[in-house]
Amino acid sequence: MTAETPSKRTVRIGSRKSQLALVQTYWVRDELQKAYPEITFEVQTMETQGDKVLDVALSKIGDKGLFTQELEDGMLKGETDFAVHSLKDLPTNLPEGLMLGCVTERVDPADALVVNEKHRDQKLETLPSGSVIGTSSLRRLAQLRHHFPHLEFKDIRGNVNTRLAKLDRGEYDAIILAAAGLQRLDFGDRIHQIISSDISLHAVGQGALGIECRDGDEEILGLLRPVLEHAESRDRCYAERSFLRQLEGGCQVPIGVNTTIEGDHLTLVGMVASLDGQTLIRDEVSGSRADAEKLGIELAQKAIAQGADKILAEINEANRA
Repeated sequence: MTAETPSKRTVRIGSRKSQLALVQTYWVRDELQKAYPEITFEVQTMETQGDKVLDVALSKIGDKGLFTQELEDGMLKGETDFAVHSLKDLPTNLPEGLMLGCVTERVDPADALVVNEKHRDQKLETLPSGSVIGTSSLRRLAQLRHHFPHLEFKDIRGNVNTRLAKLDRGEYDAIILAAAGLQRLDFGDRIHQIISSDISLHAVGQGALGIECRDGDEEILGLLRPVLEHAESRDRCYAERSFLRQLEGGCQVPIGVNTTIEGDHLTLVGMVASLDGQTLIRDEVSGSRADAEKLGIELAQKAIAQGADKILAEINEANRA
């Protein structure tokens, strides 16, 4: 009689079905699989509300868990062990029982300009008056309206391939996308211009992946953090998320950030703008990276003192109308 071979441990990973989400999730899976060959890592895909509703502006659908709720429900029901998110899509206040387990190394968090072929000799600063720019982000919209009031802006939805196809058909003169997403999908050659942070501060968490898991799941955290956690990216993103949380802003509001770390010193720049671009509040704080979340709170308080809360209240009221 032969002894039974013990079955392999299986860890289940939740992911959205979009191409970008799967590229990111498979990268996480492969990194973990290399580190733990004795474990089977299985990807389970789900469709979120944000994936289903493509004919309505994101800001009009509602912000709470737009691209995450179904994945979170899967973890809370025990159907999956953790989920991979673009960190910019992950709300700063998570459902009870879940936590941000780790943050991966961040790639370029900047926004990128992609142009229709007829504008290949232009930059954002030189596009003709009346050029139609596609973006689904209120953050980008507000900042670009502030700097380029002569341009026109039109909402654009769909995955990266869909948006590029609309651009190439001439529905837009240019579109704005995250550089990180284009690079991860091997569309880096479509980046016409990296937009300076002087013009457009990026979204909170943009360029990093956030791994969400059940709160206090030490087994899963023990697998994730040694392989995937990137300390500098984590501290930068924690500062940014703290700023957003303190402002009680969601993913679909015109709040932008930029963080840098030199040694143990972290500098956080933050921006809140009105949708018409007429009012733009921008400030910064610096301090020890060990106090990343405190710095986010400090910067939010500075912004509120300048009227940021009133701007956000007006936008939220307009979105509910």
